[in-house]
Amino acid sequence: MSTTRIIDFFDDLTDFRSPYRNKQHELIDIVAISICAVICGADSWEEIEEYAKVKVEWLTTFLSLPNGIPSHDTINRVMSSICPIEFENCFKNWIKSLIIATNDDIISIDGKTICGAKINGKSPIHMVSAWSSLNNIVLGQVKVNEKSNEITAIPMLIANLAIEGAVITIDAMGCQSAITELIIERKSNYVLSLKENQSSLLEQVKDEFLFSKAEVKIEDIDYGHGRIETRTCSVISDFKHLENYEKWKNLSSIIKVESVREFKNKEKIEKSTRFYISSLTYKPAQFQDIIRSHWAIENKLHWTLDVAFGEDYDRKRSENAAQNFSLINKIVLNLVKNETSCKLGIKSKRKIAGWDENYLLKILGF
Repeated sequence: MSTTRIIDFFDDLTDFRSPYRNKQHELIDIVAISICAVICGADSWEEIEEYAKVKVEWLTTFLSLPNGIPSHDTINRVMSSICPIEFENCFKNWIKSLIIATNDDIISIDGKTICGAKINGKSPIHMVSAWSSLNNIVLGQVKVNEKSNEITAIPMLIANLAIEGAVITIDAMGCQSAITELIIERKSNYVLSLKENQSSLLEQVKDEFLFSKAEVKIEDIDYGHGRIETRTCSVISDFKHLENYEKWKNLSSIIKVESVREFKNKEKIEKSTRFYISSLTYKPAQFQDIIRSHWAIENKLHWTLDVAFGEDYDRKRSENAAQNFSLINKIVLNLVKNETSCKLGIKSKRKIAGWDENYLLKILGF
């Protein structure tokens, strides 16, 4: 993919600036500057401006910049004026061009709060994102409405993703019958965590494992540093004690995962039991792989956004700014993660991109 092609995916954004005022800077120039600057480590509008001033000669090789580099106030104002829904649609169109396949992909959906980003003094914004294990990229995001929660945001995200043939994994908040219907309508399958928010179903599932025969797989994992974890995955597909399970679209298996962690130098033992429902009829080992894959969204997305991008310390306050900057971070994360010629971590890659324009072009896919 060339630098120009990346820019082209964002070229149809609506410019909400007044046509009657003198617009000194092109919208697409401001978007492109922001993406390049964040790749190279910028995490504020001021740093984006300073980056662009240093790199102005290089930026003019593919941007028009009719009046030079915009100020950080202009960058902030313009990026905050962009409609987040439009921005996210452009992002999704770009992602579609990158996706290898969705068949057999494991797509994990989970929410993350941007703790420092409070709009008009209200609660921090909360984003729900989708992570593709097969393609190693963020597929999309939706902001949770102030007066709502993830239950309403998750269907909006699923409805706008290319997910045919994939397995969708969601934590307990997404364990809703309407969500299972939507996933099946989109020709996908699901593995959903089951907790107390579905107390009746949870009790029936527990009874099923007490009184019915399950297929079992035991796995020992030595993590080193004195810790060993034993996971036992049990699966039942022939239900005897589930009532009205038909309301859960295509429900075919229930899963129990029991974990025991032992610490060699301590007498401490940690135990946990988790339950899941699924439209699949897989073996325990396959369900173990899917359930472990779900945590990629925590390790490869949320943790990286906090550690490598400092997203939890984001203090952007103006309308749409935090949401749009969050999307820029995800654009950059996708680009940097999938540049494989350098075997360093995200933070190191971003530093090198700031030092070496040729490496930045590699990240951009040029």
